[in-house]
Amino acid sequence: MTDLEPRTRIDRSPGVSYQDLLDADTQQVPDFLRMESPHDLGTADIPAYFYFSPEIHELEKEKIWRKTWQFACREELIPNVGDTEIYDIANISILLVRTAPDEIKGYYNACLHRGRQLREEPGSVHELRCQFHGFCWGLDGSLKHVPAQWDFPQIEPDKFGLPEVLVDTWGGFVFVNMDRDAESLLDYLGEIPAQFARWDFEDRYTQAHVEKVLPCNWKVAQEAFMESFHVVTTHPQLLQGIGDANSQYDYWDNVSRAVTPRGTPSPHLTVQPTEQEIFDSMMGLGLEDAPIKTLPDDVRARTVIADATRKAMAGTLGDKAQSLSDSECVDTFFYTVYPNFHPWGAYNRTCYRFKPNGDDPETCIMECLILSPFQGERPAPAKVRRMGLDETFVDADELGTLARVFFQDEYNVGWVQKGLHTLVENKPGVTFGAYQETKIRHFYDLYRKQIGK
Repeated sequence: MTDLEPRTRIDRSPGVSYQDLLDADTQQVPDFLRMESPHDLGTADIPAYFYFSPEIHELEKEKIWRKTWQFACREELIPNVGDTEIYDIANISILLVRTAPDEIKGYYNACLHRGRQLREEPGSVHELRCQFHGFCWGLDGSLKHVPAQWDFPQIEPDKFGLPEVLVDTWGGFVFVNMDRDAESLLDYLGEIPAQFARWDFEDRYTQAHVEKVLPCNWKVAQEAFMESFHVVTTHPQLLQGIGDANSQYDYWDNVSRAVTPRGTPSPHLTVQPTEQEIFDSMMGLGLEDAPIKTLPDDVRARTVIADATRKAMAGTLGDKAQSLSDSECVDTFFYTVYPNFHPWGAYNRTCYRFKPNGDDPETCIMECLILSPFQGERPAPAKVRRMGLDETFVDADELGTLARVFFQDEYNVGWVQKGLHTLVENKPGVTFGAYQETKIRHFYDLYRKQIGK
């Protein structure tokens, strides 16, 4: 067992860093995990009214939701020509249509006659017909039929096609952008395609999809999942097996990344746990539970779990599983693509999306997708489970152990939203850490430039 010698770091938590752990990895480490970005985001407070102001909500609709690339759905939901899916953001509805085996189009989901939504739910169709008066368009968006056409002399068929939005795909995800002059999706994603290339997101299926209304602004909700700083207080049961304060945070253009090491103890602990205790913690065992496996004295829990993960993944990844580094098998990689897309790296399988709940800046919708690799025929994607304010994540059995962790998180966010209204009585802004909340500061660096505030 190789001893780890922590590097001396300035403005970082004491203890073993993520890069120290990579030095001891038993496999070759991908170059991009060695990347460390510069940090120059300042320490200024962020105005608290950003989280509840109707004016800010309207600015977001105009400057963000109408101007940025957004994850709309997975390609597996619309595999066949004529399949449709709906993406709603704030009070705007986008209709996605598979128009050819290699083409997906996106239209504003409204009839050009009287504005009725063309589709209220996903499904397969051969045309886009309004259920109010029967105006109809082809899958390609061209006008197909006007009922009582004699009564609409002003309609020029060539100019009455459905207005389109930009649509592109990456990694099995479908993205939309309402700005027809926007940069390409590939340029917008920046580091994401290169860093995710070895993790095969195209060859995943949606094993679970849970959508939950939360009593807070969408930014409050997503910020709870953009740092590991909260683990020591909100998830103390994890501390023996997670290097929470030793996480590494980076950002590049529209992308930010956090890597939280596992199989290493939190530097907040005053007593160093044994490797057996670290292993038991990562297995989710309590103090009274019998060990799943007894570790020899000369091995690290981190290495044991990495070896077991490679063996377990061989069934779906084949020989590629043996090339995965210990880090990819054990650690948590949580990325953010501005403004609201949060895919986890390696084979953690988790992906988040956070959206406003219609036009209400005080509530939001959090979605969690479990994206699993598979062999053979693609399994059918799970149907989305929608949960209201009166339900809790504990009821979402399909999320497994994540359900309990999410329940601890959802308990906080409603009280944050309520507290922000009181905070502004004496202090105008929210104070973020200079490093551990890097991803949030990076978000606001982009956000403030975009909304002009």
